[in-house]
Order: sequence, then C-alpha cells, then structure tokens
Amino acid sequence: MIRYTLQCDREHRFESWFPSADGFEALKAAGQLECAICGSRTVEKSLMAPSVTPGRKKADAPEVKPERPLSEPQSQAEQALAAMRRHIEENSDYVGMNFASEARAMHSGETEARAIHGEAKLEEAREMLEEGLPVLPLPFLTRRKTN
Repeated sequence: MIRYTLQCDREHRFESWFPSADGFEALKAAGQLECAICGSRTVEKSLMAPSVTPGRKKADAPEVKPERPLSEPQSQAEQALAAMRRHIEENSDYVGMNFASEARAMHSGETEARAIHGEAKLEEAREMLEEGLPVLPLPFLTRRKTN
C-alpha cells in the first residue's frame, strides 16, 4: 500500500491510500479519482514529505489533529454550496438518469410539474436548453458519485 497526498484543481488537499503507484495511475486514467471535499475529478498528486521511520526511539511527539474533518466545508463558499445542496435534496425529487425525459414530460404537460434534480448527458442538456426547458446544471455531484 502507498499513501499519496492529493490536491484538486480547487486546491483542496487530502490523503488517500492506493495498492501501488500503478494502482493510482490506473484509477486516475479511468476517471475514478475525486476530491474528498468538493467532488472535483481533476485530482493530481501533491508534494508530500516521505514517511521515514527513525532509527532511534525519541520522545513521542504530541498528536497533531487536523484543523477540521475533511467532511466539513472549509470556506464560506463551500458552506453555501453545502446549504444549497441540502435545500435542493430536501425540496425536490431525484430522478437520476431519467432527468431529461421527466423534465420534457413536465414541460409538455404530460405529468404534473414538480421540483426535480438528476443527471443528463451533455448532449441531452443542450437539447433541453434549445427546446426552451427551464433547466440548469447544479454545482455539485450526486451523492452516489462522491466518495
């Protein structure tokens, strides 16, 4: 096992364990790495101090606790995004990959209008916008796609 310090394109730093250096590269190439804080998929290895075992036993260093748990939002912007996510998830129905068909059915009057959120392919999203559907992307990933 190997531990890497990782950093996303939004400069969040976090650590993760991998079975090997090749294991890290394979996960990265497959797009399986995500920031543990914001969900960004642009993740790179960051500089880190090597883990060296000292030859002699010295006095135990005081335990260093992280400034905050990684699961908590760091900045005011992250806190605002977390609040927005909670509001959307509590006040709308998650329809998953059926988002485009559900949105079209509501827009055409086939089904009753309600607040929904879900996933759509980029081409589906473009088509819905061209058709005049009132949709927009959300600034976060679904819970099932986060770590």
